[in-house]
Amino acid sequence: MKGSIIVLLCFIAGWITGSLTGVIDGFHSLSIWLLYFLMFQVGLGIGTNPDLGRMLRSLRMTDVLLPVATMCGTLIFTAVGSFFISRWNMAECLAVNSACGYYSLSSILVSQLKEPSLGVAIATQLGTVALLANIFRELTTLVGAPLIRRWLGPEAVISSAGVTSVDVCLPAIRRWCGPSYIPSAIIHGVLIDISTPFFISFFCSI
Repeated sequence: MKGSIIVLLCFIAGWITGSLTGVIDGFHSLSIWLLYFLMFQVGLGIGTNPDLGRMLRSLRMTDVLLPVATMCGTLIFTAVGSFFISRWNMAECLAVNSACGYYSLSSILVSQLKEPSLGVAIATQLGTVALLANIFRELTTLVGAPLIRRWLGPEAVISSAGVTSVDVCLPAIRRWCGPSYIPSAIIHGVLIDISTPFFISFFCSI
């Protein structure tokens, strides 16, 4: 919770600074290098995980199906919800929500990939939507985990967390779902983590 609030405060501080100072020369070229660094960090984090080999060897069918169900449910409900949003088309909504809680990567990746077709200003707006939507997904899981567990079951808590089931939301999953669900949560987060850049890139290219 504390980490999510810090991210929101940083976003607000950046928004205020940008409003007061205007466009900073070289900012967009800097952001693309930041994107490359985030992608490198994703691969580095997964590759250096000492438990990665053990988790892959212990994969069960249910562990693979859960992230598939998470992504399918996210995309289906996003597609339905896009009909009620006039500002953005379906592909843009899918690009935003296919991040499954990965706000740091999605905000930059969506902004960069949509800039050629939408322009800098509109692409930045969509990147901001991606940032806020995915932060709110994380916050909803952290706050609502006990209710989600009670009404929908432990797998729903993991699914709600999206990519953050491997890190930020893992303590909440452990507390409300039990230690036995930790391996499933980690595998779920890793698989969503790997697939997220591909889904965002695909929907941004449509």
